[in-house]
Amino acid sequence: MTVQDVRAFNRFYTQLIGALDYGRHLYAPYSLTESRVLYELAHAEGADAADLRARLDLDAGYLSRILNKFQDAGLVERGPSAADQRRRRITLTARGREAAALLDERARRTVGALLDTVPETDRPRLAEAMRTVRSILGDGAAGAPGEVVLRGPRPGDLGWIVQRNGALYASEFGWDATYEGLVARIVADFAAQHDPRRERVWIAEWQGRAVGCVMCVRDDAGPDTARLRLLLVEPEARGRGVGDRLVRAVTGFAREAGYREVVLWTNDVLAAARRLYRRHGFVLVAERPHHSFGKDLVGQDWRLELS
Repeated sequence: MTVQDVRAFNRFYTQLIGALDYGRHLYAPYSLTESRVLYELAHAEGADAADLRARLDLDAGYLSRILNKFQDAGLVERGPSAADQRRRRITLTARGREAAALLDERARRTVGALLDTVPETDRPRLAEAMRTVRSILGDGAAGAPGEVVLRGPRPGDLGWIVQRNGALYASEFGWDATYEGLVARIVADFAAQHDPRRERVWIAEWQGRAVGCVMCVRDDAGPDTARLRLLLVEPEARGRGVGDRLVRAVTGFAREAGYREVVLWTNDVLAAARRLYRRHGFVLVAERPHHSFGKDLVGQDWRLELS
């Protein structure tokens, strides 16, 4: 990627946003910056001027003029901050909340109209691409605080496993819908019949959303063999030890459940996953080329003996 690539994307996106606001009614009667200030006030109750200035990267004098205009129009009220008497707390009035809600509704309708032009089959790729850009360029999500929690699946999580596997592997490796079909069958079999004492699914949750998953099931080789399946970590959660915790959850559970070994099947293109498996003691025992999911791949069987 070059500087020109980024600039070309910026021009494209700027033109797209301008086209969405054809007629210049989206923010009326406010400017774009004034609309941003209203949005922040509506979503950060009790902000002060210093917070707004830092969050929006605005000149202090410019922000002060906007807030004076809003106060004259009856959109905001100012008062002393409970945390610091030297600061001024800014809150929206009822009229200000109505103005912010109107702008938000206009934006929702406009973006909704744009998404209506995107085929359903392309929307997962679009969402994944947006998450990738935000994660790589550092909007703060990748480094935001918060503990990753492993939990059991809730209603809807099994469907999420299917959807995210299909979307993520299509985006990162170009795999076709036959992989999503395979995942759907694996998940459906688990949902229809599994032994909770010896089979389990884990969901990794971070900041209130699912960012990873893995499954431990009994293998067809026999009652002493467990199989690790469908390990996935969302791009924005990588580098936080999520994959390590998910693999450790499987191996720990397998030991407690009485299995003597854990096996798994993966492909050579999944380099990060293979490094993770090796780090946890898995050994590559076989590999063979195959054509699956629309690609020529090399499948690999890995095995971990449980002491």
